[in-house]
Amino acid sequence: MNNRTPIPQVYDASHTETKWYEYWEKNGYFSPDPQHSNPFCMVIPPPNVTGFLHMGHALNLTLHDILTRYRRMKGDQTLWLPGTDHAGIATQNVVEKQLAKEGLDRHQLGREEFIQRVWQWKDQYHDRIVKQLKSMGASCDWTRERFTFDEGLSAAVKEVFVRLFDEGLIYRGEYIVNWCPRCETAISDIEVDYRDVPSFLYYVRYPIKEHPEQYLVVATTRPETILGDVALAVHPEDERYRQVVNSTVILPIIGRDMSIIQDEYVDPQFGTGVLKVTPAHDMNDFDLGKKHHLPVVAVIDPHGVMNENAGIFAGMTREQCREAIVEKLKSLDLIEKIEEYSHSVGHCYRCNTQVEPLVSKQWFVKMKDLAQPAIQAVEEGRVEFIPERWNKIYFEWMNNIRDWCISRQIWWGHRVPVFYCQECGHYFADRGLPDHCPKCQGKVVQDEDVLDTWFSSALWPFSTLGWPETTPDLKTFYPTSVLITAFDIIFFWVARMIMMGLKFMQDVPFRKVYITPLVRDAYGKKMSKSSGNAIDPLEVARQLGSDSLRFALAWLTVQGRDIHLSMERIEASRNFMNKIWNASRFVLMNLEEDFVPVELNNEAHLSLKDRWIISRFQQTIEQASLALDDYRFGEYVQIIYDFIWGEFCDWYIEWSKKDLYQGSPEEKRKTQSVLVQVLSGILQLLHPVAPFITEEIWHSFPMRNDKDALIISDWPVSEKPWFNDQSEKAIGSIQNLIREIRFLRAELEISPAETCRVQLGFHQSDNRVIIEEHLGYIEQLAKCEIIKTDVEISKPGGAVTGQVDGIDIFLMIEGLVDIKRELQRLNKKHKVLSEDVERIQKRFEKPDFLEKAPQEVIEKDQIRLEKLLSEAQRLQKLIEGIMNQ
Repeated sequence: MNNRTPIPQVYDASHTETKWYEYWEKNGYFSPDPQHSNPFCMVIPPPNVTGFLHMGHALNLTLHDILTRYRRMKGDQTLWLPGTDHAGIATQNVVEKQLAKEGLDRHQLGREEFIQRVWQWKDQYHDRIVKQLKSMGASCDWTRERFTFDEGLSAAVKEVFVRLFDEGLIYRGEYIVNWCPRCETAISDIEVDYRDVPSFLYYVRYPIKEHPEQYLVVATTRPETILGDVALAVHPEDERYRQVVNSTVILPIIGRDMSIIQDEYVDPQFGTGVLKVTPAHDMNDFDLGKKHHLPVVAVIDPHGVMNENAGIFAGMTREQCREAIVEKLKSLDLIEKIEEYSHSVGHCYRCNTQVEPLVSKQWFVKMKDLAQPAIQAVEEGRVEFIPERWNKIYFEWMNNIRDWCISRQIWWGHRVPVFYCQECGHYFADRGLPDHCPKCQGKVVQDEDVLDTWFSSALWPFSTLGWPETTPDLKTFYPTSVLITAFDIIFFWVARMIMMGLKFMQDVPFRKVYITPLVRDAYGKKMSKSSGNAIDPLEVARQLGSDSLRFALAWLTVQGRDIHLSMERIEASRNFMNKIWNASRFVLMNLEEDFVPVELNNEAHLSLKDRWIISRFQQTIEQASLALDDYRFGEYVQIIYDFIWGEFCDWYIEWSKKDLYQGSPEEKRKTQSVLVQVLSGILQLLHPVAPFITEEIWHSFPMRNDKDALIISDWPVSEKPWFNDQSEKAIGSIQNLIREIRFLRAELEISPAETCRVQLGFHQSDNRVIIEEHLGYIEQLAKCEIIKTDVEISKPGGAVTGQVDGIDIFLMIEGLVDIKRELQRLNKKHKVLSEDVERIQKRFEKPDFLEKAPQEVIEKDQIRLEKLLSEAQRLQKLIEGIMNQ
């Protein structure tokens, strides 16, 4: 039955995208089909419920959806599981800012009411992020959507915590942590964003008690922490300080006596080679202090304000204290010098506040034992990183892993499931909400802290599938197939998922990890709102269509290279969508209402052009499928782009017009059938990257493969018997001949309205037969009249010469061009080409260029040089041909 609907003249992306997404979702096409045996599963990297989609999200979604749609069409039991992250610190910060506008803070509301406010905010903004995901075409199974704070995942979090606690892998300890004064919470090492900051290096004099006129000079960037110094340290082999090791120094301003210790940790080359030891406010100093049994003197509080140990400086901010102390030291003549100095300073990756190392009681996970199996999993190939170079970075971090600080001093998040007895002091972990102590039956209270957001995220691949229950989904889809994510959360998320999966599921959480490139602007700069170079994916999708944006992002995705995205590339993708639309309109407008395609099962009954396009299409299927199997997204897009635009549209459709308008009924019907077969296959190949426009066209098609929707149609299978080298070689000769005639016309600026006269001379008899059989097609596409064909014709007068595939081409120019003027113009053009060639060649001769230039720049120049050389050579031959009249 023909359910075809007319195809409009212009494609309306906004209407089409909404229509088809609702249709797919309503019909349940996003849910895995249990009748399919081979499971394929991916879990979405859960976006923060606070977030808006940026271009990195758009890329990630596009690649996920390409694989999901491809695997679904391949007949796999395909699940792309969606969800969002409660994003503890980020979400709490947003809600606190909202409260501040109302003149309130969370402490005024109290914990329970504040959490209710956050839930209200989450419910309000959750739909926004989901709508954004859907607008990009994400074919997730929304019936399985999860939230890292929903009931099922909360149960999984408690289960994991209790098991790790009972095994002694979670412990509470007083330790130095990275503290964010703005967020008022500890953050883990990998949540600290280090960046170079211009500052000063202050050289401070510490008087030696036994010799008050002598000093040890210390170089520091943080004079405000001098108040918390408990010792000075020198390297044991530093001869400069051997005589003072047993001396005592006086802490400036405070006047406290301090010893001088020796330790190999000290770098004799930094500053003066003397290190001030401040265990309360420096990670390395804390370790040094423990090693040498030094006291811990904290002088900065959790708000980033100097505390009572700072004496007269108490109540100042860190910045205020720094200025005041420097002035005080100057007045005491204890500043030897001050130098400008740039150094790396840690900032909270959430709010950009400078972090403060503070000693506090926190909950930690012991990581060494968990890390070793995860290292082995990658070493043994059970988890494969794509591109492979990320293995090295993974190993470097895992082999130097530190215990993970998992407690956060905020209210929004999974509350630490530890309870303290108010009677006997016993504390324990529990999955429920106990009201009494198991030891003495006394009353218990729960720990006030919440868990790091990444703790729940680390369980995502199995908690979302129902763990700790042994659900059908868990049995079917774990381990998941592939994780697609950005490089900046390899440590936050990927490594921790591998560790937790191995620990609690005894298997890796995914077989492959595809690391997406960074999306930069056209000039290679990182996109950011502050730089003004960010492209809003939602706005682009509204203007040019989601398919255009998806196509552009996938097109530029090459393993190991950042993406340089421009509006021009997205517009080029939109032009490609228009090309597909217009080609489809042409095919469908040339089908009768009652058209039924003929079976294309006998090569002998097909023309050369038909055999050629089917052969090329079958090879395109094979190449596109292999590219997707190997996660070569950019190649997949380039392969189908080249075939659709460069072969089907530019050649086959143009050739088909002769059969459609002038051919016999039999020739017309065969050509129609080939057009329908190839175009329907094109829509299937293109669907994973451009789902909306392809679904729209599909529903205008006759004989829709007995399936209602393209999304669930069968992925084309390459049929090698249709591969035809002979027809490809023959058509190649015809195409080369047409291209050469077009080149000659274009270089001589012959008007498209003029029909040129051409003579052809053959050096090979097989070429002559093929060409002479297809003279009508050649004349049609080259806009010429072939007046003579023969063996090795002598060059006639008034002609320019071209040559291709053993064929001499004589284009008669008499009366068409002004020869003298053309020679002047062509010589001028050749000179410009030659200068461009010389400029690039000189660049390659510079050793610095080859050593320092990015590889992609070198490759781009190499390609340009080859193109320029080819153009210059062809132009030189043309000039010589005109001169030899």
